This record gives sequence, C-alpha cells and structure tokens, in this order.
Amino acid sequence: MKSKIMLVDDEKDIVTFMRDSLEAEGYQILVAYNSEEALRQLPQQPDLIVLDIMMPGMDGYQLCEEIRQHVSCPILFVSARNTEHDRIKGLVVGGDDYIEKPFSLKELKTRIFAHLRREHRNSHKAYHRIHAKNLIIDTLAYEVFYQNEKLAFTYREFEIIKFLVMHPNQVFSKEQIYEQVWGIDSLGDSTTITEHIKKIRAKIQKYDPLSTYISTVWGVGYKWEG
Repeated sequence: MKSKIMLVDDEKDIVTFMRDSLEAEGYQILVAYNSEEALRQLPQQPDLIVLDIMMPGMDGYQLCEEIRQHVSCPILFVSARNTEHDRIKGLVVGGDDYIEKPFSLKELKTRIFAHLRREHRNSHKAYHRIHAKNLIIDTLAYEVFYQNEKLAFTYREFEIIKFLVMHPNQVFSKEQIYEQVWGIDSLGDSTTITEHIKKIRAKIQKYDPLSTYISTVWGVGYKWEG
C-alpha cells in the first residue's frame, strides 16, 4: 500500500497542483486548507505532512507544534518565506525539512520519497525490538528483557507473547491464540492457553509485579495492555 500524505495549504491551486502529481505516483492524499481541517484529519495517521507556513489563524509553525503532540511522521514545510531564521524556526518547532516556494514537483517528490524511505528503514530496524512498558521484546532473537535481566520463556510462551504484543489492546479468544501459535490443524486443546498465560504472567510478575501486560476480558479472551 502506498503511503498517505497530508497536504496543508490555504492556496487551493497549489494544493491541487501537488495532489494531482502525488496521486499520479500512487500516494493516498489528504487535503486540509487550514489548521482546523488538518487537526481533524490527524486520526487518519498520515505517513508524511506537507505544511505551508503562512495561513490564516494558526500558522504553520504553531500547527506543527500541535501536530507533534499527536503524530511523529515527517513534516516538510513549504513556504515563500526563505530567510535563515524561517528555516531554522521550522526545524526547531518539529519540522524535518524546508522547501522554498516556488519549488519544482520533481524536488518535492524526491524529498518526500527520501523521507518516507528513511522512515521505512527506521521502522524496519525497530520492528523486531518492541518496547512494552518495562519490557523489551526481541521478536527475532526470541528474547525478553526487563531492564538488563533476561526472562526465560518456552517457545510456545514466547509465541503467545509475540502474537499479543504485536496486536496491542486487541482481544483474542483462546481458540484464536491457539490457532495462531499451534496452527489451525493442530490436534491439541485450546484450554492449554490458560495455563500458558498463567505461566507467562508469573514469570513477568517476578520482575515487574506492579504492571499488567496480559489482561483477561471475561467471557471473551485475552489482550495485551498497550
């Protein structure tokens, strides 16, 4: 799936110009003509934001600071303001790049591609090391650490942890967990999940007794507390 880009600019002609070109590249485009529209669309989790500075009401600098309270995706400022002070301020308030108007579409697309590629590399590197409260879970090395202490789990116990931690706050029945970990064609019994989770909890609580990691949703199943 192509990345989702939000364009925030009060100049509709420029937005149309950028949107048409980026959609032709296969990107999903969100459009906002002011800060209020941009903030309303943040729950759609854009992968990158192209943000103008000079807008009525809340300007791009203020909006960038507000956005940074909610998402961490790359933010590229585009502006006719081209002083060193403007560029530095854009980076200080949370921007990742600064492009002066007028700009070429080729440069814009190249910078967007470069930032998204870097985000992809960073997420890929971090993907196998998941920080969950006081635990670090390495899904490739099959290791769980509390601070510098390595916790010992069996293969099945780790597979349960891995499955749940990669779907935080999502409730799964014992049958769903069993099928995911043991396989749909396994001849075992899903009631073993209860015993495995009991052991997982006991091992974690030995190191971190005050935190809840796997909670029971009565009558439904279990979930990882995100």
